[in-house]
Amino acid sequence: MDHRDHVGLLRGGVVPSGLDSDPPTWADVGAGEGAFTLALADLLGPGARILAVDRDRGALARNAEAMTDRFPRTSLETMVGDFTGSLELPLVDGIVAANSLHFIARDRQVDVVRRLAGAVRPGGTFLVVEYDADRGNPWVPNPFGWSTWQRMAGEAGLTETRLLGRVPSRFLGAIYSAASVVPSRADSDDASRS
Repeated sequence: MDHRDHVGLLRGGVVPSGLDSDPPTWADVGAGEGAFTLALADLLGPGARILAVDRDRGALARNAEAMTDRFPRTSLETMVGDFTGSLELPLVDGIVAANSLHFIARDRQVDVVRRLAGAVRPGGTFLVVEYDADRGNPWVPNPFGWSTWQRMAGEAGLTETRLLGRVPSRFLGAIYSAASVVPSRADSDDASRS
């Protein structure tokens, strides 16, 4: 995959506007060297703010260097940390979890998604990019296909889950992207009572 593919997978799930006309703020969890951070910057446009989170300080340094070279008018903040743990994220308009959730044990994935979604403003977006497979390998241990993501998103309290795109992959067949909405507290309380 190249930058055009990364942008294509996120397009349709990234809205370049923030709260009350403020510049949009998004988080890229498990950002690594920044393939999807760069795609976010491309879609959000100048003035946006992106928080890139990863455990690898060196990867985040390369991410920041790439952002400075290609999108100098986008504000990037890097955070060294494990997004599966007790990470304090600010309120954001959206989160991208691109090829990062498959490193989490299956029995923890929904809880991690639910916790991360708590940092997204009501009406904001939770965007996932994942291999379209439910069986992994040593390098991609716990992927989840599109139909599994639909179930997981619902269990995590997300709504309006939709498929955004799909690209072929020589590993595990294909990679898809999907966007879900983080409901307001009242909406999620109403849904749990039904």
